[in-house]
Amino acid sequence: MPRIVRALEAEGVEVRGCAETRRLAPSVKPADESDWATEYLDKILSVKVVESLDEALAFIARYGSGLADSIITEDYSAARRFLVAVDSAAVFVNASTRFTDGQEFGFGAEIGISTNRLHARGPMGLRELTTYKYLVLGSGQVRA
Repeated sequence: MPRIVRALEAEGVEVRGCAETRRLAPSVKPADESDWATEYLDKILSVKVVESLDEALAFIARYGSGLADSIITEDYSAARRFLVAVDSAAVFVNASTRFTDGQEFGFGAEIGISTNRLHARGPMGLRELTTYKYLVLGSGQVRA
């Protein structure tokens, strides 16, 4: 069984996965279609093994929340393509998506999260009509 699955399970994380994930790590519970689009708000992780960057991008486009996505890679061209292609508020290379936080971005205490493109209501000027996409390049940073 891959070390990461053992480490996650030792911390009480329930890992669910596709058939290939379960072949690689037999202790992983089977994932179903609803798992891919679920934010558990618990120690549950769904893992999908993909064959290519194209398949990963399609999977994220279908099931992603639009908040934060990350790629772990040594392939610079794959990283660049991921940064451009993924339509999320924060896109990371070789860093944890747990850095997606108002405090981490220097905004002060976080009071909410929006994955919508247009978040303002009422009278709007140019600032209210502007959306942001943060591109974060890392070298293996994690956040506990």
